[in-house]
Amino acid sequence: MTDPGTPAAAAPDAPPPHVSYLVFRLERRIRACLDDALARHGMTTTGYMALAELRLRDAPSSADLARIAFVTPQAMNLVIRDLEQRGLIRREPHPRGGRALRTRLTAKGLSTLRRCDRSLDDIEAVMLAEIDVPDRAALAETLTRCARALHPDARALAPVLRSQEPPPSPWP
Repeated sequence: MTDPGTPAAAAPDAPPPHVSYLVFRLERRIRACLDDALARHGMTTTGYMALAELRLRDAPSSADLARIAFVTPQAMNLVIRDLEQRGLIRREPHPRGGRALRTRLTAKGLSTLRRCDRSLDDIEAVMLAEIDVPDRAALAETLTRCARALHPDARALAPVLRSQEPPPSPWP
């Protein structure tokens, strides 16, 4: 009997998997490892993403954080409320007024984020152990370009760019 964790051999005539399928599988494995590691710090992956974005951006709104984390604004509001109650973030009125609140990391939030970062570093160390430094840099650059190409703004431009390309050659 084979180990259920061992992938079955592909059929000899099977096409290679799509890159997007491989990226999806990798993302699911990373997410499972990250969920487990962050739980030991009392964090969720969405909470970690919110804290990490707050370190990078100057006081985004919870709606901004929801878009970045691919969750609904309602779900992010629950995450923000939890992070605020735990003293990891603080919210303050936006200087232009209105209902929007600006969210910022607290010292406790930054400390928690750094501990969570070390857990992600450990996961990446295992994942990238067999990949040398130049290939890691190339992988990061390639994934960044792929993500940028699928950004909503880039997708909106794609039909315009395609219409400006010359027709494909009939010759191989």
